[in-house]
Amino acid sequence: MVKSNPQANTSGQYDVAIIGGGLAGLTLSCLLAKDGLKIACIDQSIQNFGGDLRTTAISYGSRKILEEAGIWKHLDGKTCAIENIDILDGDSPVLLNFLSDEMEGKAFGWIALNSDLRAAMTAQLKTFKNATHMQGEKVGDFEIFEDFADVKLTEKTLRAKLVVGADGRNSFVREWMDMPVREWSYKQRAIVCNVEHQNPHNNIAVEHFWTEGPFAILPMADDESGNHRSAVVFTEHGPEKKSMKHLSDADFENELRTKFPESYGEIKLIGQRGIHPLGLVHASHYIASRMALVADAAHGIHPVAGQGLNLGFRDVKALSDLLSDAEDPGADDVLQSYQRARRFDNMAMVAVTDGLVRLFSNRSKTAKILRRAGLSAVAKLPAAKRFFMRQAMGDR
Repeated sequence: MVKSNPQANTSGQYDVAIIGGGLAGLTLSCLLAKDGLKIACIDQSIQNFGGDLRTTAISYGSRKILEEAGIWKHLDGKTCAIENIDILDGDSPVLLNFLSDEMEGKAFGWIALNSDLRAAMTAQLKTFKNATHMQGEKVGDFEIFEDFADVKLTEKTLRAKLVVGADGRNSFVREWMDMPVREWSYKQRAIVCNVEHQNPHNNIAVEHFWTEGPFAILPMADDESGNHRSAVVFTEHGPEKKSMKHLSDADFENELRTKFPESYGEIKLIGQRGIHPLGLVHASHYIASRMALVADAAHGIHPVAGQGLNLGFRDVKALSDLLSDAEDPGADDVLQSYQRARRFDNMAMVAVTDGLVRLFSNRSKTAKILRRAGLSAVAKLPAAKRFFMRQAMGDR
């Protein structure tokens, strides 16, 4: 319920309060601060960058957004370019190659540690006097008025013209908005880990569709000692009791060896495995009075195409462009424009990833024949291949 405006009784007034200090929230904070808006980024976590070994694939298009925000310069030497992508199905040879040489030498994307991304974003946010990064703060409630919203923290209240929920799949902001969602489980798990390997990866990413599920190998930058590294994302389907998550580290390494190309040489697990149940969630609307949702708070998709965060960055870019030109960042016409700008792209990616999951999770012989025929056809049709390469790059 929207209330009439009360007298000011808050600890600070801002143009935009961003709830969530993850990759999307920090990037939006930097973009808006760069354009002169007064920003509060409310981050429930206390930053501890060193222990996070998860990685993110940054598309060519997303890199341009990070460059605009001033973040990319803090990542010098900490990312690894994806120059080629090999796609295989089961025991087939490589069915489809995406080659950077076919895209004027542009990389398809870059792999970065989440910890390095968060450190770079935090470092950039600190350069803005008009941005406040509130770490270790938890939002308890909101109160929406005609011209602003109050954000109630544990011991103080902030006032902002717009509240943005960038707080992930289990978004408190979305729940508070009482926003209906479409959601379902894929009954799959993503097992993620990093490995060292004997031979260099040559900036090649591998997407191998095994019977047990898609198996991705993503090239990482060498560590400080020069050890070659890659990130692994293995999407399992089937009974949970047969999951590779139950294996010892030694047995898990042995399973990885059966799926890695011989060209990598000997491999060794580094760090811990992460296990993530996979599902889809998509909010029916991204906006309400004085409130908006971005990234996983608005839509969480399957990682099969590696586009989840990149889709979120496109939300962030669209919203920041609109807010930078707006007299009132929380005005209804501004928020309606944001929803129109993002809805089709997000729904299309939801449909594409859902279709890919169902096609590549199908173990029937007919589906296998269709998969291989489809990949072979794309490889032989230059226009189709170029279309899919541009989609992989996120270059729009």
